[in-house]
Amino acid sequence: MLPPRAAINLPLRRRSVAEAPEHEPATEEKNLVQALTNSKIFQDYDRAFTEATGLPVALRPVETWQLPLHGKRQESPWCALMAGTSRSCANCLQVQEQLAQQAVQEPQTVVCGAGLWETMVPVHVGERLIGYLQTGQVFRKTPTENQFERTVKLMAERGVEADRQEMRKAYFGTRTMPAGQQESVVMLLTIFAQHLAILSNQIIVQQQNAEPPVITRAKKYIEEHQTEDISLGDVAKAVNTSTFYFCKMFKKVAGINFTDYVTRLRLERAKNLLINPNLRISEIAFEVGFQSLTNFNRVFKRILGQSPTEYRVHLVGG
Repeated sequence: MLPPRAAINLPLRRRSVAEAPEHEPATEEKNLVQALTNSKIFQDYDRAFTEATGLPVALRPVETWQLPLHGKRQESPWCALMAGTSRSCANCLQVQEQLAQQAVQEPQTVVCGAGLWETMVPVHVGERLIGYLQTGQVFRKTPTENQFERTVKLMAERGVEADRQEMRKAYFGTRTMPAGQQESVVMLLTIFAQHLAILSNQIIVQQQNAEPPVITRAKKYIEEHQTEDISLGDVAKAVNTSTFYFCKMFKKVAGINFTDYVTRLRLERAKNLLINPNLRISEIAFEVGFQSLTNFNRVFKRILGQSPTEYRVHLVGG
């Protein structure tokens, strides 16, 4: 893969932008991406996607110094060959960075100097970007001899050395996929990115098996009083610690601050209540501990990317 010639913005839906939450450290985002990558749902999807499309797929963190598709099943022979040369690898990493910067809000596709297309689909938890689903390394049209010669010349100008016969075999051995099919592939990744967002929220809320007893007691207290107007000070007092110490320890162990934890706990309960069509949205809001319907709607959309009404409609398939 070489530096891009052009970027194409596919006509896919853009997420609405609300208040952006405070970003957690990049290491926590990488840990979350790693947890998603190790999950059964991602591994099953990886296998099914690759077998159905013949394309590689990877889930990568926002910041990375690696080529996410290198070594994956169905990796382009050309990209695999180029990844083995230091100069070409550096150029490919620059392309990855440019593509990531463009794909913050919605899927983006670029075509590199060698004529291969590559796509990134952002994965959000609410409005927070945690990583990208990536695929591509395909031609949209069968490569020509002239195109190959231009690519070889460009590679030589960049100081990339490789056996010409190996280059020819790898170049013409790379898959061709029509534009319409390629756009359908991007749509599949966009849908899966939404599934990963739901899974991410569940991972964030899940209890940690190994945690200090004080945090275990605090979480139990929060769960028992989540429908009330509880504060950080209330919980700290209930577990016999200072507010400052409890605040610092809770975020370190839980991975998120006290307010976000309580909010996500309430939203998980609200999602279960939304299954019941006989309950009004306002009833659910107050039932899970929100003091106003307006605040409930705003927080629900910020964290989950859609309003309670939209979530209920999608839930019942209507």
